[in-house]
Amino acid sequence: MKTVLVVAAHPDDEILGVGGTAARHAAEGDAVYALILGEGQTSRSTHREDTRREIVEELHRNTLESARAIGYREVFFADFPDNRFDDVDLLDIVKAVESRIQELQPQIVYTHYSGDLNVDHQYTARAVLTATRPVGGCCVEEIYAFETLSSSEWNFDHSAQPAFSPNVFVDITDYYIRKEQAMNCYVSELCVYPHPRSLDGMDVLSRTRGMAAGMERAEAFMLVRKMIGRSGE
Repeated sequence: MKTVLVVAAHPDDEILGVGGTAARHAAEGDAVYALILGEGQTSRSTHREDTRREIVEELHRNTLESARAIGYREVFFADFPDNRFDDVDLLDIVKAVESRIQELQPQIVYTHYSGDLNVDHQYTARAVLTATRPVGGCCVEEIYAFETLSSSEWNFDHSAQPAFSPNVFVDITDYYIRKEQAMNCYVSELCVYPHPRSLDGMDVLSRTRGMAAGMERAEAFMLVRKMIGRSGE
C-alpha cells in the first residue's frame, strides 16, 4: 500500500484533475488524501469579506460528499484566499503543504501544472516543489502535474511556460463513473457545455486523453520527478 496526496488549489480541482486516478488508487488499496489550499467562492465577490461564510461552508460540505464518491480517506482545508494566492507569502503556502507531508508521509503527490492560467494553481505548484525538495529524508518519491479544465487549456501565452504536454496516462475507464458522481456533488462549480468545467467537457477530455494512449478513458499527467532506489533507503 502507498500513501497518495493530492494538493489542489480549489474545491473541485481534486476531482477535475485527478478524480479517476484517485479513485483507482483507493480501489487498489492505497491511502488517498487531499489538501485543498484555497477556500473557494470568495473571489466571486468584489471583496473577500463580501462572501457569506455559509457559502464557503456549503462548498466544503460538497467537497466532503465528493470525496466519499472517490474514496479519499480525508480532505484537509487550508483556507487561503480564493484566487488571491499572490497576496499570500509563498512561505505560508509551503508550510501548509509541508505540514501535511510530514503528517501523512506520502510516496506519491499529484498537483497542478505550473503553467496553468490560474494564479492559485501556479503558486500551488511552486509550493509543492519547494515542500518536496529531496533533502532531509523527504518521503515523496513521485510527483505528477495534472491538468485542470478551464485553466490548463486557457493559458494561450506560452512565452514563459510551454503548454501542458502529458507523458503519463492512467486508464480510468472503470473509475470514470466515480469521477462523474463526485463532480455532480459540486453544484455551485459545474457549468454548462461548452464551458470546459462541465460534465460534457470532462467526458470529452477523458475520451481525448484515452484515445492518445489506446484507452477508452484516461487522465493525463506530466511527470515532474520520480526517485528510483535512492541511496540509503
